[in-house]
Amino acid sequence: MKGNLIKQIAIFLALLLGSGLLMQFVWQVSEPAPSPAAYSAEKVNLALRRTAHLLLKESGDSTTRIPPVSQTGERSWLVPLNRSFSYDSLPAILHTSFELHQIATPYNVGILRCDDGQLLLGYHFADHVQNNDVTCGGRELPPDCYQLQVTFLTETPASRPMPVTGWLISAVLAVTLFGIGKKWSHRPAQTENSDQERASEGITFGHSRLDVNNLALYCGAVRHHLTYREAKLLHLFVQHPNQVLERSLILNNVWADEGVLVGRSVDMFVSRLRKMLRDDPSIQLVAVHGVGYRLEVG
Repeated sequence: MKGNLIKQIAIFLALLLGSGLLMQFVWQVSEPAPSPAAYSAEKVNLALRRTAHLLLKESGDSTTRIPPVSQTGERSWLVPLNRSFSYDSLPAILHTSFELHQIATPYNVGILRCDDGQLLLGYHFADHVQNNDVTCGGRELPPDCYQLQVTFLTETPASRPMPVTGWLISAVLAVTLFGIGKKWSHRPAQTENSDQERASEGITFGHSRLDVNNLALYCGAVRHHLTYREAKLLHLFVQHPNQVLERSLILNNVWADEGVLVGRSVDMFVSRLRKMLRDDPSIQLVAVHGVGYRLEVG
């Protein structure tokens, strides 16, 4: 009896501490205040030049000189492209460039016309990261001179004390969670494998389904047995539909655990997956010359 009481007190204190930390986090992000930028001019310059290079290269232009990146404000940067490019490819390439240079600050993106600076297209980074559907996606840019503008947003301050009301809310939340936990602890056991069964149902894309756990691909009534590496590669494509994945990104995500990265491995495994997916006309693995691959899902 005494042991159960001590155990319940320990659980309650843990819930109280967890609720307090959660409320502290909510308090921190609810009222953002300026803080030193978590990026340097050199990192931004390199990331934007890489982005411009890959956009032009994807458009078939590997010779045009990329103009210098300029800082137009405290948090705004601009790089001229001087020609049209694929707007749909921009979000993935730009975000990957920021990740490579360890820039994690939220940002807005704008496409400006060179002659008058008019904003033509743009999006918030969360549209790409969270929804994979940026504003104005699918629009074609007519031949013209364009500028890519990136504006970094205000960051969350490092530390601010939470008021007493926050801790009171934390206590109420802890009591509520403790009560719910006790109620559920007395419920009869249900199927413990439900999560595993749900996971084994797989991921649907187009008219196909990928079962990562069982290394299986279903195209219509046909089941294909996958190797570990084939399943891992297809899973990466399925997680990023209609996005250009660079060869270096694919190698680092699928083959990094081997220690030795062989670029030819990507082409070979993509060829295998194409043969398996040919029975599904809604799906196509497309090579983006000089960049990587894109899984097009109708």
